[in-house]
Amino acid sequence: MRLEPTARSQELQERLLDFMAEKVYPAEAVYREQIVASGDPHLHPPVMEELKAAARERGLWNLFHPAPQYGPGLTTLEYAPLAEIMGRSLIGPEATNCSAPDTGNMEVLTLFADERQRQQWLEPLLAGTIRSAFCMTEPEVASADPTGVRLRIDRDGDDYVLNGRKWWVTNAYHKNCAVFLVFGRTGDEDLPRHRRHSIVAVPADTPGIHLRRALPVFGYQDPEGHAEIEFIDVRVPVGNIIGAEGDGFLIGQARLGPGRIHHCMRSVGMAERALELMCARASARSTYGRAIADNANIRDWIAESRVDIEMLRLMILRTAWLMDTAGNKEARTEIAAIKVAAPRIALRVLDRAIQVHGACGVGDDVPLAAMWAFQRTLRIADGPDEVHKRLLAQRELDRIAG
Repeated sequence: MRLEPTARSQELQERLLDFMAEKVYPAEAVYREQIVASGDPHLHPPVMEELKAAARERGLWNLFHPAPQYGPGLTTLEYAPLAEIMGRSLIGPEATNCSAPDTGNMEVLTLFADERQRQQWLEPLLAGTIRSAFCMTEPEVASADPTGVRLRIDRDGDDYVLNGRKWWVTNAYHKNCAVFLVFGRTGDEDLPRHRRHSIVAVPADTPGIHLRRALPVFGYQDPEGHAEIEFIDVRVPVGNIIGAEGDGFLIGQARLGPGRIHHCMRSVGMAERALELMCARASARSTYGRAIADNANIRDWIAESRVDIEMLRLMILRTAWLMDTAGNKEARTEIAAIKVAAPRIALRVLDRAIQVHGACGVGDDVPLAAMWAFQRTLRIADGPDEVHKRLLAQRELDRIAG
């Protein structure tokens, strides 16, 4: 097992680090100020388009995509340190066209869409001219088990008709959001549980789509928005189905593996940024006549944070290597393990950094509070901890039983 970076990954890391330092970090305050000044919590700040243009000029675009015709064609292991670097800023992934849920949607369209669908939605997503959303979670059911999803996708002649309610639809309020990939039920009880659901592409301007409310995350209204959406007699052509009827669960699982590890990679970056901010604050501030960094408990937090981050990074790199060499299915337990570990460790480091910053840590002068909210949400998003631990426990029981 070789985990050291390849030459091309190392070269991209160096360029990406320069981009973050020169462009992204200075733009964080501007990004926030443009939103506040507009009075619209879902404004797409003009500075983001400037960052995207700069990323394209530097060849730092679609780095996530494993297909060489759409990106640099990196392996999961090669991409891991790049995602970590992007994750050091909450606006870094979008600036490089590597943000969720678009990355997962682009991989779905690459793997399962037909040529017309790729031209209509994949190509503009790759170009960064539109954004997308994935509609899975529902308020009426425990959506951690996707086989219970109720939104109906019923065939009516040459159309599918959608009726139901979704929520936590990320990107729905983004002004460039042009298409929803909607997971819903096309089959009845006579079919196997994992063949009852499908995914259809629904243009965002289709009649019958009602954005009922924007959902806050620990009080934050994220610019891209997390919507509760009601679909009332929404009609789309039969040709908008992704794959075939009954493929929804299969496609969803294919989407989640890379999506989960990408989140975990970015979590390492957030933890690294938090540790750097903690060290800088502890060295610069004094209480009772001594630097905060001279206190034993602060040094202990710093040391424990470094140990935590290094352990997590190695777990993720090993999982990435396994995905590349054995496939996503064979790496499913390792993916589950890092999905549990990554937000937990990042939250631990972020909490220490917030404590060292005092009152400043819970405001927006530093990104710690927003990162904390994101990481706490990640313990639920893409499957709650309990679902992943259930899989891990079953794997261990089966292994011991022989």
